[in-house]
Amino acid sequence: MLPVFGQAPTEPETTHEGADACTDDCCSENTADAVAVAPRTREANPQAHRGRVPRDGFARTVVRVEGMDCASCAATVEKRVGQLPGMHRAVVNFAAGRLDAEHELDLDLQEIEKAVRDAGYGVGSTQEVEMTPFWRTPRAVSVLVSALLFALGLGLGVTGAPEVLRVGAYLAAIAVGGVPIFRAALAGLRARHLDMNVLMSAATVGAVGIGQWAEAASVVVLFAAGNALQVYAIDRTRGAVRALAGLAPDEVLVRRSGAENVVAAGEVAVGETVIVRPGERLALDGEVLEGRTTVDESPVTGESTPVEKGPGDSVYSGSLNGPGGVMVRALREAGDSTLQRITRLVEDAQASKAPAEQFVDRFSRLYTPLVVAAAVVLAVVPPLLGGQFDTWFYRGLALLIIACPCALVISTPVTVVSGIGAASRRGILIKGGSALEAAGRLEALAFDKTGTLTEGRPILARVVALAERCDESEALGLAAALERRSEHPLAHAILSAGAEQAVDGLPPVANFRSVPGRGAEGDVSGRSYLIGSPRLFEERGISLVTAREALAEVEREGETPVILGGEGGPLAVFGLADAVRPDARTTLEELRAAGVKELVMLTGDAEAPARRIARELGVGYRAQLLPEQKVEAVRELVSEHGDVGMVGDGVNDAPALAVSSVGFAMGAAGTDVALETADVALMQDDLPKLAEAVVLSRAAERIIRQNVVVSIAIKGLFVLLAPFGLVALWLAVLADMGTSITVTLNGLRLFRKGSV
Repeated sequence: MLPVFGQAPTEPETTHEGADACTDDCCSENTADAVAVAPRTREANPQAHRGRVPRDGFARTVVRVEGMDCASCAATVEKRVGQLPGMHRAVVNFAAGRLDAEHELDLDLQEIEKAVRDAGYGVGSTQEVEMTPFWRTPRAVSVLVSALLFALGLGLGVTGAPEVLRVGAYLAAIAVGGVPIFRAALAGLRARHLDMNVLMSAATVGAVGIGQWAEAASVVVLFAAGNALQVYAIDRTRGAVRALAGLAPDEVLVRRSGAENVVAAGEVAVGETVIVRPGERLALDGEVLEGRTTVDESPVTGESTPVEKGPGDSVYSGSLNGPGGVMVRALREAGDSTLQRITRLVEDAQASKAPAEQFVDRFSRLYTPLVVAAAVVLAVVPPLLGGQFDTWFYRGLALLIIACPCALVISTPVTVVSGIGAASRRGILIKGGSALEAAGRLEALAFDKTGTLTEGRPILARVVALAERCDESEALGLAAALERRSEHPLAHAILSAGAEQAVDGLPPVANFRSVPGRGAEGDVSGRSYLIGSPRLFEERGISLVTAREALAEVEREGETPVILGGEGGPLAVFGLADAVRPDARTTLEELRAAGVKELVMLTGDAEAPARRIARELGVGYRAQLLPEQKVEAVRELVSEHGDVGMVGDGVNDAPALAVSSVGFAMGAAGTDVALETADVALMQDDLPKLAEAVVLSRAAERIIRQNVVVSIAIKGLFVLLAPFGLVALWLAVLADMGTSITVTLNGLRLFRKGSV
């Protein structure tokens, strides 16, 4: 069973056939203006389920709404459901196709579902069932039958058949294809919404009234076909996002009291031991206790290469286990797994309005009533002044069809839905339309250094031999032998480099002793050696005169010095530095190619190491910054460049991430703070994902502009042509629905390809 996102699954529901009645409420007012409906930010409640969950005296119900093909369609359902007695809040998430309702405990679920159907929409099942092929759905069948009847009417007209047969064919086409439209129009009128169904119904009735049967049938057939194609395209995107949660199995094998039992995933408590067999998917987030395997984590992180897992490693719900069986200790309940949280956040993000969408909403609220008024004037005034009624009434009907900015309204949200969905499949969580647009307009990016541009671990950058009797290779071998027992990160860097060069192995060390905070000492082949900071040698009274030049060079390069020596003086100086990520330079080049003009590194490190990293990567830098100084630096970049992003770990850099135009959190998988606070969360600690996010966002921004410009241009052209009789009803419908389908498919390119 597929759980409602953020909720535990319950009994399956019956799928209803009302999905073929779509109300394309493109002209409705903004959802925020709905009476008795209060949009809100839905809280993540893993214990809530479909039905009645008391919260603050109210029950919460989640219902799948089918048949929505426009972002504004949500307003019709919200208003209709919001009018129910005892309803507190009703919020429809268009992107997810979901109604969240809070209501009195005595309000029946059946009443809510009936209100959804009365609004002209279908009620879907929360259970994951096999999808019916599109061509076999009631919507597709009715459209096909209506089109065939319309074609029959045209054929009868060409052959000169009696008018009664011709009119009968057209009337049948209108009835078959138009019943859902007329039913939705009545629902819109009851909700006081002048939506597309109302306008199309008025145009159809008006055409019939003046004897234009073929025109009336063409309006119904073209509109029904266009709606069906839009719903099909958008439902595919919704289904792909919902499928994320369906990756987690419903049942798991749990070890309890020495016995192994198969139980529902929702019944597993934190701390229990789950047995994951080869080839199974993980149902919960957890930590490997026993066994080794490889795990495909692509649903969570977007990483296509399986990751090796062993005791102590974290695993995520929805991941596919490889050839090894493992025992996993549950760290979260099923409803609160990383996969479930990602799915909820993606759905909520897709529902948020982008700035372009807010502009379109304002535009449509002015455009629609003005054009409807113009259509009424065009149909009424000229006949009063002596014009032919049929001619001017027909032109008014054509203008009435053009009055709904359907293509314009859907142009932005469908792109946001597909863009965020495409990003989530790649392990990039974009938190809403505003973040998507902001990332697409970035002019500058600021980076934290440690763990973002660098690996956050030291490597051996240089070896300078100071004595003739000890070359670089021998010095490195001695140093690695002495550091073999040390736990210090600098010691590990030297040991790693020395072990690679030692063909015959490292020499044994006797009388080893660690000097806390300074270094270590020991005997190798009967000789005593010291290794550590310059302070260790100064405290032992060993002169560093011969090492001054090497130490100065190491300091200039921003490296940390480590000295190897003995009672006779220093033998070698090692320079250790933070390792630059192997893919950092390539990622920065891709960002520049994408149009990000300014790349700046912000770090609390000292001047010298910051300068070295910046020079190696070719970026600007600001060093020795406190957290509040990072915030000020980001503000300065925003004032200078406008749209500025900040890349960090999502926790330490939270203040700087907050003041940027869009904050990118690295490696957010399983990190609560990063998942909840970042504008863009890169689930895997993979820097190239940053470039992918920016490129994808830029593509989305470009497509949004294309869609808006095309929609306004076509609408404007037909508004100008209609009063002169240059627009037939069928052409007006074809232009409107054709533009809607075009912008829909243009936006869905992001989801199909991941980028354009």
